[in-house]
Amino acid sequence: MPQEFRILAINPGSTTTKIAVFDEDKCVLEKKVEHQAESLQGFKKATDQYEYRLDLVKAALAEAGISLQSLSAVVGRGGLLKPLPGGTFRVNEQMVDDLLHRPAADHASNLGAVIAYHLAQDLDIPAFIVDPVVVDEYEDVARISGHPALERQSRAHALNMKAVAHKVAQDLGRPYRDLRLVVAHLGSGFSVSVHIDGRMVDTTNPNDEGPFSIERGGDLPVTQLVPFVWAQFQSGWSLEQLQSMLIRESGLYAYLGTKDLREAERRAEDGDATAELVLHAMAYQVAKAIGAMATVAEGKLDRIILTGGVANSKRVTKDIAKLVEFIAPIVIVPGEEELPALAQGALRVLRGQEEAKEYK
Repeated sequence: MPQEFRILAINPGSTTTKIAVFDEDKCVLEKKVEHQAESLQGFKKATDQYEYRLDLVKAALAEAGISLQSLSAVVGRGGLLKPLPGGTFRVNEQMVDDLLHRPAADHASNLGAVIAYHLAQDLDIPAFIVDPVVVDEYEDVARISGHPALERQSRAHALNMKAVAHKVAQDLGRPYRDLRLVVAHLGSGFSVSVHIDGRMVDTTNPNDEGPFSIERGGDLPVTQLVPFVWAQFQSGWSLEQLQSMLIRESGLYAYLGTKDLREAERRAEDGDATAELVLHAMAYQVAKAIGAMATVAEGKLDRIILTGGVANSKRVTKDIAKLVEFIAPIVIVPGEEELPALAQGALRVLRGQEEAKEYK
């Protein structure tokens, strides 16, 4: 009888730690541990919180009656490491050291591997991360931006995009590595990527480029952006304030004053011409980005996949589909299930379907 695997998945956020336990493909526990601001105030950086959060994870499992000894593996959300190829990585001492002392930025996601490593070490079981945000499978040509001082960087919603690509491949009865796909992740930020031979060879960086989204500006006109930025600095804005405006207060929010897509759609249905136009423009820009990525695959695509929370909107997905369905059949996989995506990545390794990569 084949061995059954029990996997603990951990997804740390700025004010929460989400955990789930999977028996093979079945989720047997899902819990969100909330962290009050005062509990985190004493920590200088995110990774300083790992013992505090680790204890909370253990307590949540004990409360649910799940024995630590029953676990086969622990998998954490990947953090801001150096650029990596996609796939499942075994968490080792070097990875933990880099996250603790040399992360690309201070972010709660850096805790995922660190918590997984320390918990797994105590239990003598493997720890993994899966498709972190720094997945970089670009060809060199994709790195060229237009100025050598500003290289394009691969930053995207790799975990969810790779997960839905694997799901669609499974539904088609074909290996992911044999498919040619464009995947559009539509959340608070949008990433549009092209996958060829099992590699995400190009993607829009949601903080820098591509379509505007719920809260991010996407492509902005450079000759207007530069004097705008200069004027804000002259008036006393900090770099942090300006970056926050561009990635948290732009897009749909800047035009309509809401980050609730459902509210924007209600306003459009009630005759708000601005809401109607902005929603159409958002879908229009996503469709243009899909078309651009299709050229990387020479127009030879097996599927176009729409995923993320915004993919729940029939209005938005219909508007996008109308513009790109001539390229390839469209599959809609709404939502962003990061915990199942983490567990599936670990499970592929435990089942021998994929080999874990070693971080160096």
